[in-house]
Parts: sequence; C-alpha cells; structure tokens
Amino acid sequence: MKIKVYIDGQEGTTGLEIVERLEKRSDLELLKIDSALRKDPKERQRLMNQSDYTFLCLPDLAAIEAVALIENPAVKVIDASTAHRTHVDWAYGFPELSNSHRQNIQTSKRVAVPGCYASGFAALVYPLVTAGIMPNDYPIVCHATSGYSGGGKQTIQTYEEANRSIEYDAPRLYALEQKHKHLKEMQAISRLAYPPIFNPIIADYYQGMTVAIPLHTRLLSEKKSVQELQDFFENYYQDQVFIKVQPPLATGFLAANGVVASNELEIFISGHEEQILLVARLDNLGKGASGAAVQCLNLMMGIDETTSLI
Repeated sequence: MKIKVYIDGQEGTTGLEIVERLEKRSDLELLKIDSALRKDPKERQRLMNQSDYTFLCLPDLAAIEAVALIENPAVKVIDASTAHRTHVDWAYGFPELSNSHRQNIQTSKRVAVPGCYASGFAALVYPLVTAGIMPNDYPIVCHATSGYSGGGKQTIQTYEEANRSIEYDAPRLYALEQKHKHLKEMQAISRLAYPPIFNPIIADYYQGMTVAIPLHTRLLSEKKSVQELQDFFENYYQDQVFIKVQPPLATGFLAANGVVASNELEIFISGHEEQILLVARLDNLGKGASGAAVQCLNLMMGIDETTSLI
C-alpha cells in the first residue's frame, strides 16, 4: 500500500519543489487538492486527515492554523514554515547536526524544516559551540547572500518584471533592523547566549546561497588554525551524505550558486592565524527548503534518506 502524502500550499515555491521531487516515486500517493478549493479549510482538513504525512508550505500563522485542523493522531506533519522551529514539541529537521537530532526526526510526528539561512548558520556554529571551541557568548556576525527565489512568489515576480526598478540590478541589503525571522532559530538551535548580528543580502540570480561567519581566533575558547578547523569539520561531518567539507579554495572567489538543484551543503574554511572565515554554501530551495523537507520525510519513513534527492 502506498504512503499518502498531502502538501498544504503545494502551489507555492517550496510546495512545487516538493511535488517535483515526490511525484515520480512509486511508494507514495500524492493527494492533490482542486485548485478552486485550495483555500477551503474543510477540503484541506479532509486531505490532511486522510494523509499519512502532511507537508505545510504556508505562512507561519496559516501553518499554526493548519496543525489545529488535524484530528487524526496518526498523521505526521513536516512544517516548512518558521512557526515551529524552536517549539519544544517539534523535532528540528537537521539530522546532520547530531545523532539526537536524527533520532528525534525518525521518531517524531511533528518535524520543523530549518530555515535556509539558519541551515548554513547552524552547520557552522552548532558544532563549534557543542565542542567548546566557540563560547556561547561569542559576538557572531553573519553575512549571507541569497538568490531572489528565497523571497517567494511575490519577490520572484518583482525580480522578473520587465520594467523593474534599477535597484534590483544590484545586491540589496535587507532586515537592517536586526529582526530577521531566522534570528530566533539561529540563536536557539546553536545554543547561543545572544543573537548574532545578521546581514542578509538578496541578489539578482534565482537560487543558491552562501552563509559566511568571520572568526577572530583570539576570541575562541580554543584558538584554532585554519587546518585545525578544517580537520575538525571534516571529522564532524565525515559520515554525512549531504554535507561536504571542501578543500581550501584555489581562487579568491566563491559563487553562491555552486550547488543549485541539489541537497548538498558545502563548507569552506579559509583565512590565517588571527582571522578565519567559515562559509556554508547551499541551495535555498534544496537543503534550505524542499530538499531538507524530503530528507526528513525519508527518515520518518525509515528509508534511505537520499531517496529522490540524488
């Protein structure tokens, strides 16, 4: 018997990507909602309660409301919104962070998919804090660049308009007031005493992102060289399929779209004795959204986590 999957918000950017990754699988039956009824609570409720797994690809408040519509205790939920990422009753959907993260995903009925920026951030910071290399009160500054698809349908439409403003031709800083919705998640998941200063940039390309964290080695709990951090991250993620610690760069440039259309997250370490730069590169629509969601589904189903992702 096929596993029944419903995607609430299947016409959004993340929902469409999940559909594309799942629709050819022979082990799943995708429950589709009539486009005329996609905002009808009763029809959505019917499909959710009929499913074995429901993906929520909705704004935060809508995701919270959707969970309340589920009455069938057997239904497992994978939420791609920000709503439940720091909720104590929800597993955080980043299995590579630790064995306990992986086990929580495998055994939970409620899993929150990490944010795209937060995925790159946690991949770099969580291991350092956990290992005691970085103090949890380190004054972290994070710079990140993303393609415009991360902004959703309205942002995509704006960037692809023929007569758009000239400002969209250049990279644009945003969330200048330091209240980006990923900040709470970035702090909580990485066990930081204070939120980082976060400097996100949206640029004129469709997808892919880099998340960069500069380190002053004198401020670390254990001063490390570039090679020592290279060895540390290689060892930390040695058994992980989707996280790849890359050798030092041969050039002085790193493009943000290097792993587009994959579920990979790459880590780069560079710098010198006093200052080190950590960079995570991922696809904001892959490991930063739909790919991570499908990976969580696979783990919850107890099958190979790479299914439909490689």
